[in-house]
Amino acid sequence: MNASDVIDRLWSDLTSSVVAPAEAVWISLAAVAVCLAIPTLWHVARHIVTLAHEAGHGLVAALTGRRVSGIRLHSDTSGLTESVGENRRLPLVLVALAGYPAPAALGLGAAGLLAAGHATALLWIAVAVLIVVLLFMRNIYGFLVTLLAAGAFGWLAWSAPEAWRVGVAYGVAWLLLLGAVRAVVELSASRRGSGGRSGSDADALARLTRVPGGVWVAAFWLAAVACAVLGGWWMVGPVV
Repeated sequence: MNASDVIDRLWSDLTSSVVAPAEAVWISLAAVAVCLAIPTLWHVARHIVTLAHEAGHGLVAALTGRRVSGIRLHSDTSGLTESVGENRRLPLVLVALAGYPAPAALGLGAAGLLAAGHATALLWIAVAVLIVVLLFMRNIYGFLVTLLAAGAFGWLAWSAPEAWRVGVAYGVAWLLLLGAVRAVVELSASRRGSGGRSGSDADALARLTRVPGGVWVAAFWLAAVACAVLGGWWMVGPVV
């Protein structure tokens, strides 16, 4: 296959539209529900949610004029995005604010693409996002996990049967939407266990704005639930 054939194939994948069968929507939802319910599976799947979280921090840092110096993903599924620049309050607030809503927002965008029939395009977009994150990854564990995820999505988009591509694309959307909700629930639990001194994004926002961290957790939860409800409706509506 020459370069022209590759470009034609990619263009077709990005622009073609497929109608997802109802079973793809429901089976992917069931699979994600199982991942959320079983701690071992959630520990694996949560890496994708954390990568989306850190990508949100990094994107907003870049948009507010800060330089992203590195992203780290750890084996306990925690992450860290470091950026440098002027320590003005507004950019710091926006960067801290971006993390927890990022998976939900990406999940909502994914649901929109799927509602329009662009399942394979979603997989290629996931590959592109992961490659960008990979360029900023600064620890070996995070680099390997991100590389593996990018390679897996790339293989699925290029070689897997259409039914698998559609199913995995829906799974990614469900994971981002529902995983974002669970991540906020975990944040709330960790803050209760630490007395509000967990070093989380909510605590950072509390220090920067003097608005209690619990208020920020509630805002994260509302944003995640709203995206999950709307995104879920976009995906389920056409098949009910």
